[in-house]
Amino acid sequence: MLQTSAGERRGFTLIELLVVIAIIALLMGILLPALSRVRKQAKSVVCRNNLKQIGYGVNFYAENFDQFIPRGHGSATTIEPWFILFMPYLAQKPIDDDYRSVKIFRCPSYPDKKQTLGYVINGYHNPGHPKYEQSSQRTSKLTEIHRPGEKIYLADNEDGLWRRIITSATDPGLGSNDVFRPTHLPMSEDMSISTGRRVARQRHRSGCNVLYLDWHVSYVDAEDVTKEQWILGK
Repeated sequence: MLQTSAGERRGFTLIELLVVIAIIALLMGILLPALSRVRKQAKSVVCRNNLKQIGYGVNFYAENFDQFIPRGHGSATTIEPWFILFMPYLAQKPIDDDYRSVKIFRCPSYPDKKQTLGYVINGYHNPGHPKYEQSSQRTSKLTEIHRPGEKIYLADNEDGLWRRIITSATDPGLGSNDVFRPTHLPMSEDMSISTGRRVARQRHRSGCNVLYLDWHVSYVDAEDVTKEQWILGK
């Protein structure tokens, strides 16, 4: 209420209220996109920290297994998937020995919150010829990997109707989180279950977060993710 010179009180006029509402709307229009960007940036930071923590776990695992690390799961049923193998070496301990309680295996930006595995693993094997070869049931020795700082071990998992949602360590689709052919990479237009894109194209901005085999983590534009970064040969 406003005080007049004669001591009378009157309410806000309609025009004054509209001006206030317009100012609030203008501020909201400016602030909301900024807040949205901050939230996305915060989630990307959490994702990179997740990958960094996994990298520490892989390194500790390698120290106990003569520098060998697991690769793609493929159709293997006799070996445990990488995320199970690394659990004893992570700072965040699982509840009841269930990997699904380990939050660092999930990217907070993954759209479908039922997804318990937010990252895909390097399943490439360098066979000595130009064609890909899946590294199912294989391991690699860190000391034999050339230029580990340029080689990707884990990357953001793509989302889409063709991508499997992993809800347990016994799901039949675990092999769909192995990356072992060019059509699995971010710039692929293939959207089939078996051969389609597996590395996220636009998880964070216009690319994805990746863990390299020297255990540093970085954001990479989708167009800069190449097959050579996945083949662990010379």
